[in-house]
Amino acid sequence: MALNPYSDLPAERFWRKAVAGVAPFAVDPRPRTDFAISRDDRVATGGSCFAQRVAQALRAAGFNYYVTEAAPDGVGPAEAEARQFGLFTARYGNLYLSRQFPQLFDRAFGLFEPELKAWQREDGRFVDPFRPTVEPAGFESPEAVIAAREGHFAAVRRMFETLDVFVITLGLTEGFRCRSDGAALPLAPGVAGGTFDRDHYEFVNVTAGEVAADLRGLLDRLWSVNPSARVIVTVSPVPIIATYLPQHVMIANNYSKSVLRAGAGEACAIADPRLVYFPSYDLVASNVNAGRYYDEDQRSINDAGVRHVMRCFLSTFAPDQARPAVARSAADSAAEFEGTAGVICDEEQIERSVA
Repeated sequence: MALNPYSDLPAERFWRKAVAGVAPFAVDPRPRTDFAISRDDRVATGGSCFAQRVAQALRAAGFNYYVTEAAPDGVGPAEAEARQFGLFTARYGNLYLSRQFPQLFDRAFGLFEPELKAWQREDGRFVDPFRPTVEPAGFESPEAVIAAREGHFAAVRRMFETLDVFVITLGLTEGFRCRSDGAALPLAPGVAGGTFDRDHYEFVNVTAGEVAADLRGLLDRLWSVNPSARVIVTVSPVPIIATYLPQHVMIANNYSKSVLRAGAGEACAIADPRLVYFPSYDLVASNVNAGRYYDEDQRSINDAGVRHVMRCFLSTFAPDQARPAVARSAADSAAEFEGTAGVICDEEQIERSVA
């Protein structure tokens, strides 16, 4: 007979047993779920910069990483990478704000058409305000921007309708939107195109309730066209690169990540076997790791962090493919601490624009 409510709980519920008594590289807070991913499942990704690391790791682990918007014939690997083909499942670029997820669905399915059509750059070329860095050379006219969306939206619709697993990585709470219709933007006007006009754009810093509502809105939309789709929600451990708020960027980052984590937890609290929260943020940013998973800039996630995340990911969703954590030599550890490579982060445009 239990003496109190905690008497019969498993070891993972106690800090001393699950954290303090475990080597940092072996801490494994994976969710307990029957959610499984097979080698044949079409796994799609979307979200912030860290979602690209997840996609790279999925490919490396032999998963069927799903791409519905591939580079056209004749486009070489370097050009395809520069134009963000294969960076995500479709070429929507970074999705930083939670509102961008249901908005992407609505735009692709013709349920919402923002008034904003195109931004002009300083060089006279035009970009898509909702994916401003996917064409480095830009477009010759606003009409060309609009025409390019037709094929893109078809790829997005195909993704939502046919994916088996969607891995969502939440990145930011701060952002900008159009005052007229609330259209959420991945970058502030003026950073990669357009001009910041306070009469047309407003700054937002969303709450945990708004994050949860956006995620639930996406789930309702996704399951309306793909009832069997499974969704993994995670939060990026990469700190924000800048804040628009009148406070220290570290304080703003702590707020942002706390809100995203709380919103994700609230959205995933529903008892649905198709939905699970995965602790990427919790693994990398925890004080347990004493910052060992960040490079010297205290922002970039090194390979050691990504490998720890993916060990837990495989243990959760593909246990037959998982490898146990083992102690590494000093040389191996040094190799794992190399920085991030091949990741495109639209948010970095902010620093470049003010340099």
